Amino acid sequence: MNYPFVRPKFYLRLIKTLMQFVSQPQYLPLKDLIVKNKIFDTLGLFLIKLVFSLLIANVLAVFYEPKNITDANMSERFAPLTYLLVGGVILPLYEEVCFRLSLKFKPLYAAFTFTSLSYYLLTKAIYKTNLSLVDETFYTRVLLSLFLGVIAYALMYRKKITKKLAAIWENNFRWIYYLSCVLFAWLHIFNFELTCTNLILLPIITLPQLFGATIAGYTRLSFGFKYPLFVHMGTNLLFIGLTFLPLD
Repeated sequence: MNYPFVRPKFYLRLIKTLMQFVSQPQYLPLKDLIVKNKIFDTLGLFLIKLVFSLLIANVLAVFYEPKNITDANMSERFAPLTYLLVGGVILPLYEEVCFRLSLKFKPLYAAFTFTSLSYYLLTKAIYKTNLSLVDETFYTRVLLSLFLGVIAYALMYRKKITKKLAAIWENNFRWIYYLSCVLFAWLHIFNFELTCTNLILLPIITLPQLFGATIAGYTRLSFGFKYPLFVHMGTNLLFIGLTFLPLD
């Protein structure tokens, strides 16, 4: 089988295509690509993202290295297999539903996104706890989010509202895409302590997440939702798995 991963032209093509998309984002599924090529392109973009993220992390570490308190907290609270399940499967699915699913507008997709964001706001702003923490407020947060999501779906499913929202998506898609990328990246600041230094350096600290979000948005819109989802899961599982290795 002919693998393109050792060819520089393959990565240059991906970077050029991604830059063209980011400059003029649009929902345009690449139906002419076969599944094999979609997988190759997705994996190629993942490798580009990995190199970029490691480069930024290493450059930043020379001057400043913030501690990821979320990872530390989860590794303490969960057994290894549970940590892999929550951090490597459940949270990536949750984040992709939040930020990528409804880039393609459908009432059901938007309702799922609204439900997920409601859970986030309830957890962080109202109950001031962790997304993955199963405490006495967990079922309240879940049920309230589901209730709000059902109401949102009932409203958006009405033809007039669906038509208006679809028009808003179409006319403002560029900004919706950009907003989803920035929100995804900047909300990751909560993985670190909210110190003045971290807040000032927020755009730099979250630069890998911003770059990853542009790629995930591109693959979601061009190839389908499962492609960024599986890459997100694979990335998290890889890095969580590496924390279990006896490297000291």
